[in-house]
Amino acid sequence: MSLSDSLVDAGFGIGWSATKRLPEPVVERAFRALADRTYRKDGRSVRQLRANLARVVGDSGGPALESTTHEGVRRYLRYWSEAFRLPAWQPERLRESFVLESGLEHLDAAVSSGTGAVMVTPHSGNWDHAGAWACDRYGGLVTVAERLKPEGLYDKFVAYRESLGMEVLAHGDDDTFRVLLRRLKEGKLACLVADRDLSGSGVEVDFFGDRTSMPGGPALLSLLTGAPIMVVDLWHVDEGLRGRVNAPLPLPDGLDRAKAVSVLTQGMADGFAAAIAQHPEDWHMMQPLWHADVPRRPAS
Repeated sequence: MSLSDSLVDAGFGIGWSATKRLPEPVVERAFRALADRTYRKDGRSVRQLRANLARVVGDSGGPALESTTHEGVRRYLRYWSEAFRLPAWQPERLRESFVLESGLEHLDAAVSSGTGAVMVTPHSGNWDHAGAWACDRYGGLVTVAERLKPEGLYDKFVAYRESLGMEVLAHGDDDTFRVLLRRLKEGKLACLVADRDLSGSGVEVDFFGDRTSMPGGPALLSLLTGAPIMVVDLWHVDEGLRGRVNAPLPLPDGLDRAKAVSVLTQGMADGFAAAIAQHPEDWHMMQPLWHADVPRRPAS
């Protein structure tokens, strides 16, 4: 491990331990101040967030885009503030601070019927908080985590999510897709953050009027198991987290598998776009996303 990796690993370790011991108002003020300082510095991540949000809210360079970007940085740091403290929350706190405003019947039906469900969400709100709530209600779920650098940081994230009741699989591992299939066939919930194509070989979709790619795995899982795909909206309010589970995407009929995956993935992207448009300040996308920003290399 390099010196820089060691420092990052140590920094996150200190964050996880220190914030749980400090009074919450102190932590909240500190992270808000850090967010404001990060926004004013206008580094690469903030500039990319602004560019992504410009596709959502328009007003390129105008006050609406700037206020949304500023609030977006604040909510991104709020996510980290809560992530550091979430394992110490009591079950009552999880239940009271997350309100599912609609769609609980879709989740309950998927679990009670034994079909399981493929729950997909963009990088919005606090998906760990929602996942912890689902673990408390349904006895667990399975999810996939991107392998982070340094390795120690990835291990901390896995341990963190496991402490909330999640089974965590590594993105790109050989057995990950097979385990997801098995868990869905067991009637479990698979919860996936799916608005970014990490593999570089995803399904092309229209998203806010331009082309990008999103992972086809959720659609393929649904087609192979019969488990419905449900888009989940998540957003912050002063009192905590709010959410909405949308009705299952209709399974395409009479299409070959590749076309069915494409149709379902586009439906997922449309659901994400509707959710993000309602709460753009909660979308934490600080990486280039559209093909126009990161042209893909032509197939060899």
